[in-house]
Amino acid sequence: MAYQKVEQYEDKITSGLIENYRESLALLGEDPEREGLLKTPERVAKAMQYLTQGYQMDAKAILESAKFHEDVSEMIIVKDIELFSMCEHHMLPFFGKAHIAYIPNGYITGLSKIARVVDVYSRRLQVQERLTSQILNAIKESLNPIGVAVVIEAKHLCMMMRGVQKQNSVTTTSAFWGEFEKSETRSEFTKLISSKLS
Repeated sequence: MAYQKVEQYEDKITSGLIENYRESLALLGEDPEREGLLKTPERVAKAMQYLTQGYQMDAKAILESAKFHEDVSEMIIVKDIELFSMCEHHMLPFFGKAHIAYIPNGYITGLSKIARVVDVYSRRLQVQERLTSQILNAIKESLNPIGVAVVIEAKHLCMMMRGVQKQNSVTTTSAFWGEFEKSETRSEFTKLISSKLS
């Protein structure tokens, strides 16, 4: 019964979005009834629901679902995690890579869970600065590590397609906590994420 109510609620959201996108096409001067656009409102509605599915996901639950006791106190880094998100100011995509490290304090998590945390927060309307902090805080609160570091490098289509139209600009944001606030630990991290495997 509960599942049926959820399904009905999701259908109502999809229907509402379809109508809104159909109206938007008309307001832009297009004909929503022409052949090439007949299914566009439905496609866009479903795409937007997919691109914002992070609102229905719980980063802490994901990290804790694969939380293991382990006596490891060395830096763990997952780098070059691809991310795709939507700028909340213009609803245009930004995309790039996240580099994440933490120093365990008795507990580790599955490596894939770190990448999934990136998806949780990037699949929302976002700003890169907040995305960086949200990833750090989720790891910090779930694993209680000695330190966490997050660096994100991304290109923003709102800067590339409109406004200043700078095609090669890359925005870098970083957040450091705990041991990574020490310059030597932070330097080790930045050196490791910059290095290439031979």
